[in-house]
Amino acid sequence: MLTLQERFGQIDIYLFDQLLKGRISPGMRVVDAGCGSGRNLVYFLREGYEVYAADSDPQAVEGVRALARALAPSLRASNFRVEAVEQMSFDDASADLVVSNTVLHLARDDAHFESMLQGSWRVLKAGGLFFCRLGSVIGMESQVKRIAGRRYWSPDGSERYLVDEALLGSLTERLGGELADPLKTTIVHGQRSMTTWVLRKKRP
Repeated sequence: MLTLQERFGQIDIYLFDQLLKGRISPGMRVVDAGCGSGRNLVYFLREGYEVYAADSDPQAVEGVRALARALAPSLRASNFRVEAVEQMSFDDASADLVVSNTVLHLARDDAHFESMLQGSWRVLKAGGLFFCRLGSVIGMESQVKRIAGRRYWSPDGSERYLVDEALLGSLTERLGGELADPLKTTIVHGQRSMTTWVLRKKRP
């Protein structure tokens, strides 16, 4: 019998919450936009989901391909691509679930953030689920320091592109999405703030 860690890997706890709520189910096509080492893909690979992923780091993508060979050998290596999130070559409206976990706060500026967001949203089907976890200023407004635009310094020493509640609200409306869950923000020991933004893509 598999241990919980063997079955789920290092899956983000808030993505696990979406599984528990029944919003993600076997048979769905999953795209991990900015997959890194594939920490969120172990369960999906084990359970027979149609998994795709992209990351600009070739070593990360090779690691995910190796993971897929071990857990889901029927998947093609071409499902896992060395591509920036804003330049993913997956088809429009092809995914039931798009995962964007700790990616968007790496944006250099507004234009880069917008291109990464649109690149991720583009591949999502109408009715599909967009799971995003990203850095924010929510609850940390007096502790972060603005560098330029939406780039901030946080007490943990990081420099990131940080969103706020108003921006996420306006983006939700502009994208044609609706909140599947209320915004949830975790403040990590007064050092940084991470917000979970889960949207359903409205049907035409």
